[in-house]
Amino acid sequence: MTALKQYSFWLIVGSQDLYGPETLQTVDEHAQIIVDGLNADSAIPCTLVFKPVVRNSSEIFSTIQAANQDPSCAGIITWMHTFSPSKMWIRGLKALQKPLLHINTQFDREIPWQTIDMNYMNLNQSAHGDREHGFILARMRLPQKALAGYWQDIKFRSRMATWMRAAVGAFESRQLRVLRISDNMREVAVTEGDKVEAHMQFGWSVDHYGVQDIIKLVDQVTEAEIDAQMAEYSAHYELATDNLEAVRYQAQEEVALKKFLEDGKFGAFHTNFQDLQGLKQLPGLASQDLMRLGYGFGGEGDWKTAAMVRILKLMSADLAGGTSFMEDYVYHMEEGNGLNMGAHMLEICPSIASEKAQIKVMPLGIGDREPPARLTFKTATGPAILASLIDMGDRFRLIVNEVDCRKQEYDMPNLPVAVVLWKPLPDLETSAEAWMYAGGAHHSALSYTVTADMMRDWAEIMGIEFIHIGAHTKIPELRQELIWNDIVWKHK
Repeated sequence: MTALKQYSFWLIVGSQDLYGPETLQTVDEHAQIIVDGLNADSAIPCTLVFKPVVRNSSEIFSTIQAANQDPSCAGIITWMHTFSPSKMWIRGLKALQKPLLHINTQFDREIPWQTIDMNYMNLNQSAHGDREHGFILARMRLPQKALAGYWQDIKFRSRMATWMRAAVGAFESRQLRVLRISDNMREVAVTEGDKVEAHMQFGWSVDHYGVQDIIKLVDQVTEAEIDAQMAEYSAHYELATDNLEAVRYQAQEEVALKKFLEDGKFGAFHTNFQDLQGLKQLPGLASQDLMRLGYGFGGEGDWKTAAMVRILKLMSADLAGGTSFMEDYVYHMEEGNGLNMGAHMLEICPSIASEKAQIKVMPLGIGDREPPARLTFKTATGPAILASLIDMGDRFRLIVNEVDCRKQEYDMPNLPVAVVLWKPLPDLETSAEAWMYAGGAHHSALSYTVTADMMRDWAEIMGIEFIHIGAHTKIPELRQELIWNDIVWKHK
Protein backbone atom coordinates (compact mmCIF):
# COMPACT_ATOMS: atom_id res chain seq x y z
CA MET A 1 0.00 0.00 0.00
CA THR A 2 1.32 3.43 -0.92
CA ALA A 3 1.81 6.02 1.81
CA LEU A 4 -1.33 8.07 1.11
CA LYS A 5 -3.76 5.13 0.84
CA GLN A 6 -4.18 5.31 4.62
CA TYR A 7 -6.21 8.52 4.13
CA SER A 8 -9.84 8.04 3.13
CA PHE A 9 -12.32 10.31 1.36
CA TRP A 10 -16.03 9.58 1.62
CA LEU A 11 -18.12 9.85 -1.54
CA ILE A 12 -21.51 11.14 -0.39
CA VAL A 13 -24.10 11.06 -3.17
CA GLY A 14 -27.29 13.04 -2.77
CA SER A 15 -30.79 12.29 -3.97
CA GLN A 16 -34.31 12.16 -2.48
CA ASP A 17 -37.16 9.66 -1.96
CA LEU A 18 -39.20 11.18 -4.81
CA TYR A 19 -37.53 8.95 -7.42
CA GLY A 20 -38.41 5.59 -5.81
CA PRO A 21 -36.29 2.63 -4.68
CA GLU A 22 -35.26 1.39 -8.14
CA THR A 23 -33.72 4.73 -9.09
CA LEU A 24 -31.97 5.03 -5.73
CA GLN A 25 -30.56 1.52 -6.11
CA THR A 26 -29.15 2.50 -9.51
CA VAL A 27 -27.62 5.62 -7.97
CA ASP A 28 -25.85 3.43 -5.38
CA GLU A 29 -24.65 1.03 -8.07
CA HIS A 30 -23.24 3.87 -10.17
CA ALA A 31 -21.52 5.43 -7.16
CA GLN A 32 -19.94 2.09 -6.23
CA ILE A 33 -18.64 1.65 -9.79
CA ILE A 34 -17.11 5.15 -9.70
CA VAL A 35 -15.48 4.48 -6.32
CA ASP A 36 -14.07 1.16 -7.51
CA GLY A 37 -12.80 2.72 -10.73
CA LEU A 38 -11.06 5.58 -8.96
CA ASN A 39 -9.54 3.29 -6.33
CA ALA A 40 -8.12 1.08 -9.10
CA ASP A 41 -6.32 4.06 -10.66
CA SER A 42 -2.77 4.57 -9.36
CA ALA A 43 -3.11 8.29 -10.15
CA ILE A 44 -5.58 8.60 -7.26
CA PRO A 45 -3.32 8.72 -4.20
CA CYS A 46 -5.87 8.12 -1.44
CA THR A 47 -8.75 5.72 -0.77
CA LEU A 48 -12.32 6.53 -1.73
CA VAL A 49 -15.06 5.11 0.48
CA PHE A 50 -18.53 4.42 -0.89
CA LYS A 51 -21.46 5.58 1.23
CA PRO A 52 -25.11 4.73 0.45
CA VAL A 53 -27.14 7.51 -1.15
CA VAL A 54 -28.45 10.11 1.30
CA ARG A 55 -32.12 11.05 0.87
CA ASN A 56 -33.02 13.49 3.63
CA SER A 57 -31.65 15.87 6.26
CA SER A 58 -31.30 13.18 8.90
CA GLU A 59 -29.24 10.85 6.68
CA ILE A 60 -27.04 13.71 5.50
CA PHE A 61 -26.36 14.88 9.06
CA SER A 62 -25.63 11.36 10.32
CA THR A 63 -23.24 10.62 7.45
CA ILE A 64 -21.33 13.89 7.83
CA GLN A 65 -21.09 13.44 11.60
CA ALA A 66 -19.69 9.95 11.04
CA ALA A 67 -17.10 11.41 8.63
CA ASN A 68 -16.15 13.98 11.25
CA GLN A 69 -15.54 11.20 13.77
CA ASP A 70 -13.59 8.89 11.45
CA PRO A 71 -9.87 9.41 12.30
CA SER A 72 -8.77 8.27 8.84
CA CYS A 73 -11.20 10.47 6.90
CA ALA A 74 -9.34 13.42 5.38
CA GLY A 75 -12.32 14.89 3.56
CA ILE A 76 -15.68 14.32 1.88
CA ILE A 77 -16.67 14.36 -1.79
CA THR A 78 -20.26 15.32 -2.62
CA TRP A 79 -22.05 14.53 -5.88
CA MET A 80 -25.70 15.01 -6.85
CA HIS A 81 -26.37 12.15 -9.28
CA THR A 82 -30.04 13.19 -9.30
CA PHE A 83 -31.68 16.23 -7.73
CA SER A 84 -31.16 16.67 -3.98
CA PRO A 85 -33.01 19.70 -2.58
CA SER A 86 -30.32 21.73 -0.91
CA LYS A 87 -32.20 22.92 2.16
CA MET A 88 -31.99 19.42 3.54
CA TRP A 89 -28.16 19.70 3.39
CA ILE A 90 -27.96 22.74 5.67
CA ARG A 91 -27.90 20.92 9.01
CA GLY A 92 -25.21 18.49 7.89
CA LEU A 93 -23.05 21.09 6.16
CA LYS A 94 -23.15 23.33 9.24
CA ALA A 95 -21.68 20.43 11.22
CA LEU A 96 -18.99 19.58 8.65
CA GLN A 97 -15.43 19.67 10.00
CA LYS A 98 -13.60 18.14 7.03
CA PRO A 99 -12.52 19.59 3.66
CA LEU A 100 -15.13 19.35 0.91
CA LEU A 101 -14.74 18.55 -2.78
CA HIS A 102 -17.90 19.02 -4.84
CA ILE A 103 -17.70 17.03 -8.06
CA ASN A 104 -19.97 17.83 -11.00
CA THR A 105 -19.79 14.72 -13.15
CA GLN A 106 -22.08 12.15 -14.75
CA PHE A 107 -22.05 8.36 -14.80
CA ASP A 108 -22.40 8.19 -18.60
CA ARG A 109 -20.12 10.29 -20.76
CA GLU A 110 -22.52 11.00 -23.62
CA ILE A 111 -26.24 11.52 -24.09
CA PRO A 112 -27.92 8.41 -25.61
CA TRP A 113 -29.62 10.39 -28.34
CA GLN A 114 -31.82 7.61 -29.74
CA THR A 115 -33.07 6.19 -26.43
CA ILE A 116 -33.14 9.07 -23.99
CA ASP A 117 -36.46 9.49 -22.17
CA MET A 118 -37.73 11.13 -18.98
CA ASN A 119 -36.65 8.19 -16.83
CA TYR A 120 -33.07 8.61 -18.07
CA MET A 121 -33.26 12.37 -17.54
CA ASN A 122 -34.53 12.03 -13.98
CA LEU A 123 -31.75 9.60 -13.14
CA ASN A 124 -28.87 11.45 -14.82
CA GLN A 125 -29.30 15.08 -13.91
CA SER A 126 -26.08 16.21 -12.29
CA ALA A 127 -26.26 19.28 -14.51
CA HIS A 128 -29.41 20.07 -12.54
CA GLY A 129 -28.69 18.66 -9.09
CA ASP A 130 -25.12 19.87 -8.70
CA ARG A 131 -26.14 23.45 -9.44
CA GLU A 132 -28.68 23.28 -6.63
CA HIS A 133 -25.91 21.91 -4.39
CA GLY A 134 -23.48 24.56 -5.57
CA PHE A 135 -25.95 27.26 -4.58
CA ILE A 136 -26.21 26.12 -0.97
CA LEU A 137 -22.44 25.85 -0.64
CA ALA A 138 -22.09 29.38 -1.96
CA ARG A 139 -24.99 30.66 0.14
CA MET A 140 -23.47 29.21 3.30
CA ARG A 141 -20.04 30.61 2.34
CA LEU A 142 -18.52 27.17 2.88
CA PRO A 143 -14.91 26.50 1.88
CA GLN A 144 -15.04 24.07 -1.03
CA LYS A 145 -13.36 22.92 -4.20
CA ALA A 146 -15.62 22.59 -7.25
CA LEU A 147 -14.51 20.07 -9.87
CA ALA A 148 -16.44 19.60 -13.13
CA GLY A 149 -15.66 16.99 -15.77
CA TYR A 150 -16.10 13.35 -16.68
CA TRP A 151 -14.98 11.02 -13.90
CA GLN A 152 -12.98 8.73 -16.20
CA ASP A 153 -10.94 11.54 -17.79
CA ILE A 154 -7.28 11.92 -16.87
CA LYS A 155 -7.65 15.67 -16.31
CA PHE A 156 -10.55 15.16 -13.89
CA ARG A 157 -8.64 12.52 -11.92
CA SER A 158 -5.48 14.59 -11.88
CA ARG A 159 -7.33 17.55 -10.41
CA MET A 160 -9.00 15.30 -7.86
CA ALA A 161 -5.59 13.91 -6.87
CA THR A 162 -4.21 17.43 -6.47
CA TRP A 163 -7.02 18.36 -4.11
CA MET A 164 -6.66 15.11 -2.16
CA ARG A 165 -2.98 15.83 -1.52
CA ALA A 166 -3.87 19.32 -0.30
CA ALA A 167 -6.51 17.85 2.01
CA VAL A 168 -3.95 15.38 3.38
CA GLY A 169 -1.67 18.36 4.04
CA ALA A 170 -4.49 20.01 5.98
CA PHE A 171 -5.24 16.76 7.84
CA GLU A 172 -1.61 16.39 8.94
CA SER A 173 -1.26 20.10 9.63
CA ARG A 174 -3.94 19.90 12.29
CA GLN A 175 -1.90 17.39 14.28
CA LEU A 176 1.61 18.69 13.63
CA ARG A 177 3.98 19.35 16.51
CA VAL A 178 7.02 21.55 15.83
CA LEU A 179 10.12 21.38 18.04
CA ARG A 180 11.80 24.72 18.64
CA ILE A 181 15.39 24.23 19.77
CA SER A 182 16.17 27.63 21.26
CA ASP A 183 14.46 30.74 19.86
CA ASN A 184 14.52 32.75 16.65
CA MET A 185 17.72 34.29 15.39
CA ARG A 186 18.11 37.60 17.16
CA GLU A 187 16.80 40.73 15.38
CA VAL A 188 15.41 38.78 12.40
CA ALA A 189 11.78 39.73 11.70
CA VAL A 190 10.45 37.25 9.17
CA THR A 191 11.07 34.13 11.26
CA GLU A 192 8.90 35.55 14.04
CA GLY A 193 5.17 34.94 14.17
CA ASP A 194 2.13 34.38 16.34
CA LYS A 195 2.36 30.79 17.55
CA VAL A 196 -1.03 30.92 19.25
CA GLU A 197 -2.66 32.06 16.01
CA ALA A 198 -0.77 29.35 14.13
CA HIS A 199 -2.15 26.76 16.54
CA MET A 200 -5.69 28.03 15.98
CA GLN A 201 -5.34 28.45 12.20
CA PHE A 202 -3.28 25.40 11.26
CA GLY A 203 -3.40 23.14 14.31
CA TRP A 204 0.35 23.41 14.87
CA SER A 205 1.66 22.94 18.38
CA VAL A 206 4.92 24.92 18.36
CA ASP A 207 6.89 24.07 21.50
CA HIS A 208 10.18 25.47 22.78
CA TYR A 209 12.91 23.39 24.40
CA GLY A 210 16.32 24.59 25.51
CA VAL A 211 19.51 23.46 23.81
CA GLN A 212 20.52 21.75 27.05
CA ASP A 213 17.58 19.37 26.64
CA ILE A 214 19.19 18.17 23.39
CA ILE A 215 22.73 18.15 24.81
CA LYS A 216 21.59 15.87 27.62
CA LEU A 217 20.51 13.28 25.06
CA VAL A 218 23.63 13.83 22.93
CA ASP A 219 25.78 12.92 25.94
CA GLN A 220 23.81 9.69 26.44
CA VAL A 221 24.33 8.35 22.90
CA THR A 222 26.39 5.15 22.87
CA GLU A 223 29.21 4.18 20.52
CA ALA A 224 27.05 1.36 19.22
CA GLU A 225 24.29 3.83 18.31
CA ILE A 226 26.84 6.04 16.55
CA ASP A 227 28.16 3.02 14.62
CA ALA A 228 24.63 2.14 13.51
CA GLN A 229 24.02 5.70 12.31
CA MET A 230 27.36 5.72 10.48
CA ALA A 231 26.24 2.56 8.68
CA GLU A 232 23.12 4.46 7.59
CA TYR A 233 25.31 7.22 6.22
CA SER A 234 27.44 4.71 4.33
CA ALA A 235 24.33 3.20 2.76
CA HIS A 236 23.07 6.52 1.41
CA TYR A 237 26.06 8.80 0.98
CA GLU A 238 29.68 8.84 -0.14
CA LEU A 239 32.26 9.60 2.55
CA ALA A 240 34.55 12.32 1.15
CA THR A 241 36.52 13.28 4.27
CA ASP A 242 39.19 11.82 6.54
CA ASN A 243 37.77 13.63 9.55
CA LEU A 244 35.68 10.72 10.83
CA GLU A 245 35.37 12.20 14.31
CA ALA A 246 33.44 15.17 12.92
CA VAL A 247 31.11 12.83 11.02
CA ARG A 248 30.64 10.65 14.07
CA TYR A 249 29.68 13.69 16.10
CA GLN A 250 26.96 14.51 13.56
CA ALA A 251 25.78 10.91 13.88
CA GLN A 252 25.70 11.38 17.66
CA GLU A 253 23.64 14.54 17.26
CA GLU A 254 21.24 12.83 14.85
CA VAL A 255 20.63 9.88 17.16
CA ALA A 256 19.81 12.29 19.99
CA LEU A 257 17.60 14.52 17.84
CA LYS A 258 15.72 11.52 16.44
CA LYS A 259 15.03 10.24 19.94
CA PHE A 260 13.74 13.64 21.01
CA LEU A 261 11.55 13.97 17.92
CA GLU A 262 10.13 10.47 18.21
CA ASP A 263 9.50 10.64 21.96
CA GLY A 264 7.71 13.98 21.62
CA LYS A 265 5.90 13.01 18.39
CA PHE A 266 7.38 16.05 16.62
CA GLY A 267 7.16 16.22 12.83
CA ALA A 268 9.42 19.24 12.37
CA PHE A 269 12.16 21.13 14.17
CA HIS A 270 14.50 24.08 13.93
CA THR A 271 17.96 24.95 15.19
CA ASN A 272 19.70 28.28 15.78
CA PHE A 273 23.43 28.80 15.24
CA GLN A 274 23.37 31.70 17.72
CA ASP A 275 22.49 29.35 20.56
CA LEU A 276 24.51 26.13 20.51
CA GLN A 277 25.63 26.10 24.15
CA GLY A 278 27.71 22.93 24.65
CA LEU A 279 27.16 21.48 21.16
CA LYS A 280 30.48 21.05 19.34
CA GLN A 281 28.91 21.48 15.90
CA LEU A 282 25.80 23.00 14.42
CA PRO A 283 23.71 20.01 13.27
CA GLY A 284 24.34 19.92 9.53
CA LEU A 285 24.52 16.36 8.22
CA ALA A 286 22.21 15.40 11.10
CA SER A 287 19.53 17.88 9.99
CA GLN A 288 19.92 16.93 6.33
CA ASP A 289 19.52 13.23 7.01
CA LEU A 290 16.49 13.84 9.22
CA MET A 291 14.90 15.75 6.35
CA ARG A 292 15.59 12.76 4.12
CA LEU A 293 13.56 10.71 6.59
CA GLY A 294 10.62 13.11 6.19
CA TYR A 295 11.05 15.59 9.05
CA GLY A 296 10.50 19.28 8.41
CA PHE A 297 13.39 21.62 9.15
CA GLY A 298 13.95 25.36 9.43
CA GLY A 299 17.17 27.21 10.09
CA GLU A 300 17.72 30.07 12.53
CA GLY A 301 14.56 29.47 14.50
CA ASP A 302 12.21 29.48 11.49
CA TRP A 303 9.39 27.32 12.83
CA LYS A 304 6.94 28.33 10.09
CA THR A 305 9.19 27.07 7.30
CA ALA A 306 10.03 23.93 9.28
CA ALA A 307 6.31 23.17 9.46
CA MET A 308 5.80 23.87 5.76
CA VAL A 309 8.68 21.57 4.74
CA ARG A 310 7.04 18.78 6.74
CA ILE A 311 3.61 19.38 5.23
CA LEU A 312 4.94 19.52 1.66
CA LYS A 313 6.82 16.28 2.23
CA LEU A 314 3.63 14.59 3.41
CA MET A 315 1.56 16.01 0.54
CA SER A 316 4.05 14.73 -2.04
CA ALA A 317 4.43 11.18 -0.68
CA ASP A 318 4.89 8.54 -3.42
CA LEU A 319 5.76 11.16 -6.05
CA ALA A 320 9.16 11.36 -7.76
CA GLY A 321 11.19 14.37 -6.71
CA GLY A 322 11.99 15.96 -3.38
CA THR A 323 11.34 18.80 -0.96
CA SER A 324 13.82 20.82 1.07
CA PHE A 325 14.34 23.78 3.31
CA MET A 326 15.74 26.59 1.16
CA GLU A 327 17.15 30.10 1.41
CA ASP A 328 17.69 32.73 -1.30
CA TYR A 329 21.35 33.64 -1.53
CA VAL A 330 22.95 35.03 -4.73
CA TYR A 331 21.63 36.42 -8.01
CA HIS A 332 23.07 35.72 -11.46
CA MET A 333 21.99 38.86 -13.27
CA GLU A 334 23.04 38.03 -16.80
CA GLU A 335 20.82 39.97 -19.18
CA GLY A 336 18.01 37.74 -20.40
CA ASN A 337 19.17 34.87 -18.19
CA GLY A 338 18.53 36.01 -14.64
CA LEU A 339 18.92 33.23 -12.10
CA ASN A 340 18.67 32.85 -8.34
CA MET A 341 21.02 30.60 -6.39
CA GLY A 342 19.52 29.10 -3.26
CA ALA A 343 21.36 27.23 -0.53
CA HIS A 344 21.91 27.37 3.20
CA MET A 345 24.88 27.17 5.51
CA LEU A 346 24.44 23.41 5.72
CA GLU A 347 20.88 22.19 5.71
CA ILE A 348 19.66 21.25 2.23
CA CYS A 349 17.74 17.97 1.96
CA PRO A 350 19.36 15.21 -0.16
CA SER A 351 15.92 14.28 -1.54
CA ILE A 352 16.51 16.96 -4.19
CA ALA A 353 19.98 15.70 -5.19
CA SER A 354 20.73 14.68 -8.79
CA GLU A 355 23.70 12.57 -7.67
CA LYS A 356 24.91 10.62 -4.66
CA ALA A 357 25.58 13.15 -1.92
CA GLN A 358 29.06 13.42 -0.43
CA ILE A 359 29.86 13.89 3.26
CA LYS A 360 32.44 16.61 3.74
CA VAL A 361 33.83 18.48 6.75
CA MET A 362 34.53 22.17 6.19
CA PRO A 363 34.67 25.29 8.38
CA LEU A 364 31.32 27.03 8.70
CA GLY A 365 32.54 30.55 9.31
CA ILE A 366 29.61 31.28 11.59
CA GLY A 367 28.41 29.88 14.89
CA ASP A 368 31.86 29.73 16.55
CA ARG A 369 32.05 25.92 16.72
CA GLU A 370 34.03 23.07 15.17
CA PRO A 371 33.78 22.61 11.39
CA PRO A 372 30.60 20.56 10.89
CA ALA A 373 30.09 17.59 8.61
CA ARG A 374 27.56 18.21 5.86
CA LEU A 375 26.23 16.78 2.60
CA THR A 376 27.18 18.42 -0.67
CA PHE A 377 25.66 17.58 -4.03
CA LYS A 378 24.32 18.98 -7.27
CA THR A 379 20.55 19.25 -7.42
CA ALA A 380 17.87 18.08 -9.80
CA THR A 381 16.61 20.09 -12.75
CA GLY A 382 13.02 20.77 -13.74
CA PRO A 383 9.95 22.69 -12.58
CA ALA A 384 9.56 23.37 -8.86
CA ILE A 385 7.91 25.78 -6.45
CA LEU A 386 9.08 27.95 -3.59
CA ALA A 387 6.53 28.33 -0.78
CA SER A 388 6.86 30.97 1.92
CA LEU A 389 4.42 31.34 4.82
CA ILE A 390 4.50 34.74 6.51
CA ASP A 391 2.61 36.35 9.38
CA MET A 392 1.08 39.65 8.26
CA GLY A 393 -0.08 40.52 11.77
CA ASP A 394 -3.80 40.18 11.03
CA ARG A 395 -3.53 36.99 8.94
CA PHE A 396 -1.17 34.43 7.48
CA ARG A 397 -0.18 34.73 3.83
CA LEU A 398 1.20 31.90 1.69
CA ILE A 399 3.35 33.02 -1.24
CA VAL A 400 4.23 30.53 -3.96
CA ASN A 401 6.63 31.20 -6.83
CA GLU A 402 6.93 28.74 -9.71
CA VAL A 403 10.54 28.25 -10.80
CA ASP A 404 12.55 26.24 -13.30
CA CYS A 405 15.58 24.58 -11.69
CA ARG A 406 18.61 24.61 -13.96
CA LYS A 407 21.65 22.39 -14.36
CA GLN A 408 24.63 23.47 -12.28
CA GLU A 409 27.33 23.89 -14.92
CA TYR A 410 30.15 24.88 -12.56
CA ASP A 411 31.63 22.89 -9.67
CA MET A 412 32.20 25.86 -7.30
CA PRO A 413 34.94 24.00 -5.33
CA ASN A 414 35.22 26.77 -2.73
CA LEU A 415 31.52 26.61 -1.82
CA PRO A 416 31.07 23.44 0.27
CA VAL A 417 27.27 23.40 0.42
CA ALA A 418 24.48 22.00 -1.74
CA VAL A 419 22.90 24.68 -3.93
CA VAL A 420 19.95 25.00 -6.28
CA LEU A 421 20.07 27.26 -9.32
CA TRP A 422 16.67 28.33 -10.59
CA LYS A 423 15.04 30.67 -13.07
CA PRO A 424 12.06 32.20 -11.28
CA LEU A 425 8.94 32.75 -13.33
CA PRO A 426 8.16 34.92 -15.13
CA ASP A 427 11.71 36.32 -14.87
CA LEU A 428 14.17 37.24 -12.15
CA GLU A 429 13.26 40.91 -11.92
CA THR A 430 9.48 40.47 -11.90
CA SER A 431 9.67 37.55 -9.50
CA ALA A 432 11.95 39.37 -7.07
CA GLU A 433 9.80 42.49 -7.07
CA ALA A 434 6.60 40.49 -6.64
CA TRP A 435 8.14 38.46 -3.81
CA MET A 436 9.18 41.60 -1.97
CA TYR A 437 5.89 43.43 -2.52
CA ALA A 438 4.12 40.38 -1.07
CA GLY A 439 6.52 40.20 1.88
CA GLY A 440 8.03 36.81 1.05
CA ALA A 441 10.70 35.52 3.40
CA HIS A 442 14.30 34.71 2.55
CA HIS A 443 13.50 31.16 3.74
CA SER A 444 11.11 28.89 1.86
CA ALA A 445 10.15 25.30 1.22
CA LEU A 446 11.32 24.19 -2.22
CA SER A 447 9.56 21.25 -3.83
CA TYR A 448 9.89 19.52 -7.17
CA THR A 449 6.71 17.54 -6.56
CA VAL A 450 4.15 19.82 -4.92
CA THR A 451 2.49 22.23 -7.36
CA ALA A 452 1.11 25.75 -7.04
CA ASP A 453 -2.39 24.29 -7.51
CA MET A 454 -1.87 21.98 -4.54
CA MET A 455 -0.74 24.89 -2.41
CA ARG A 456 -3.69 27.03 -3.51
CA ASP A 457 -6.06 24.22 -2.49
CA TRP A 458 -4.22 23.80 0.84
CA ALA A 459 -4.40 27.54 1.57
CA GLU A 460 -8.13 27.59 0.80
CA ILE A 461 -8.77 24.61 3.09
CA MET A 462 -6.75 26.26 5.87
CA GLY A 463 -8.52 29.59 5.34
CA ILE A 464 -5.48 31.75 4.60
CA GLU A 465 -4.46 34.21 1.90
CA PHE A 466 -2.69 32.84 -1.19
CA ILE A 467 -0.41 34.77 -3.54
CA HIS A 468 0.77 33.07 -6.73
CA ILE A 469 3.81 34.29 -8.67
CA GLY A 470 4.17 32.53 -12.00
CA ALA A 471 4.52 32.83 -15.75
CA HIS A 472 1.65 35.32 -16.10
CA THR A 473 2.48 37.58 -13.16
CA LYS A 474 2.58 41.32 -13.85
CA ILE A 475 3.62 43.73 -11.12
CA PRO A 476 0.76 46.28 -11.49
CA GLU A 477 -1.88 43.53 -11.27
CA LEU A 478 -0.14 41.85 -8.34
CA ARG A 479 0.10 45.12 -6.41
CA GLN A 480 -3.59 45.71 -7.02
CA GLU A 481 -4.35 42.19 -5.79
CA LEU A 482 -2.42 42.88 -2.60
CA ILE A 483 -4.39 46.10 -2.02
CA TRP A 484 -7.72 44.34 -2.51
CA ASN A 485 -6.59 41.46 -0.30
CA ASP A 486 -5.79 43.86 2.52
CA ILE A 487 -9.34 45.18 2.33
CA VAL A 488 -10.96 41.75 2.12
CA TRP A 489 -8.92 40.05 4.83
CA LYS A 490 -9.29 42.91 7.31
CA HIS A 491 -13.03 42.30 7.24
CA LYS A 492 -12.89 38.51 7.61
